[in-house]
Amino acid sequence: MNLLSRIALVGALAGVAAAGAAQAQMKMPTPSKDYRAAPAGAYALDQSHTAIIVYVSHVGFSYEAFRFLAASGKLRWNPADPAADALQVSVDPKSIATADAGMDFSGELAGAKFLDVAKFPTATFVSRRFRPIDATHGKVDGDLTIMGVTRPAVFDVTLVGAGNEFGRQTLGIHAQSEIAPNAYGLPQPFFGAPIRLVIDAEFHKTA
Repeated sequence: MNLLSRIALVGALAGVAAAGAAQAQMKMPTPSKDYRAAPAGAYALDQSHTAIIVYVSHVGFSYEAFRFLAASGKLRWNPADPAADALQVSVDPKSIATADAGMDFSGELAGAKFLDVAKFPTATFVSRRFRPIDATHGKVDGDLTIMGVTRPAVFDVTLVGAGNEFGRQTLGIHAQSEIAPNAYGLPQPFFGAPIRLVIDAEFHKTA
């Protein structure tokens, strides 16, 4: 190995060592299991750390899981005053994803026969009340709009973690609800049994 090659190798090894040392020194966050650890302020939904999944009965034999990949949301948060809390979330129904087996089932669900996204391009949830139960559990009442139809909905919410995440204030939750598809005009008999909504999301403080 000539001198230049040796110098290059030493430099590369030094870079790897420095990167490893920096990673070893990185302090991992310690999320709190108390919602009061998330300070009051304005928060935004982090789409890259959000999963919106619906479980639909497959003619009574199993459950199919459909995921919506595009969502945005704003949270006004005050842990000392739940009456001041407010949440608005919008979901793009065209972003529905399914476990297709060579078929464009996602496209079919987004079409006029089912979700009709050309006519109803947005589904929304707007909160009306936050009801804390304990440090990690609560309920959020609000109005859920699907295909232009608005009905009351209640989400059971579990705190996953709150606090400082690498320099930003974060609030992470797991939420579940159940809806009657006929209440929103979803076609029968494909959407017959109740549909379970499961949401995992992170919110980051913006102000």
